[in-house]
Amino acid sequence: MADITQIEAHVRTADLPRAGTYGWVYLGIAGREFLLSADGTSGGTERGDNWTFVLGEDSNVENATYNDPRKPQLDTDDLDRYPTYVRFEPAGHHPAWCLERVWVTVNPHSEAPHTFDNPSLAEYGENRRLWLAQEYGKQLYLKRYSP
Repeated sequence: MADITQIEAHVRTADLPRAGTYGWVYLGIAGREFLLSADGTSGGTERGDNWTFVLGEDSNVENATYNDPRKPQLDTDDLDRYPTYVRFEPAGHHPAWCLERVWVTVNPHSEAPHTFDNPSLAEYGENRRLWLAQEYGKQLYLKRYSP
């Protein structure tokens, strides 16, 4: 049992036509949901973007105060009590999004970091991408991963 002080979400959009989006991307973990949007950007993700969103300590996301796992304080015990997922909410003229890679690390600089991944997207390639949209589905679940 330990406090969650930082979460890193590594998200890569495919480098394909119309892969980017102005939709909303959320991370669900430890019983909460967080918006993954880089501070100072207009939101969304462009074709080929490769972001590391940091929540909590040394945050780089919009509305960092409200997207903070320390307010209220989350605990690593909750990591296995609730599902971990990425959820997409479509918006804009071309609302679909092509997710190429995602993994999440909780307390990455600690002696015992917790990592979540989806083996279907663990390697790059045409059959390792996931289009998310209102018509295709909007969520991808992640599971605990031991590197």
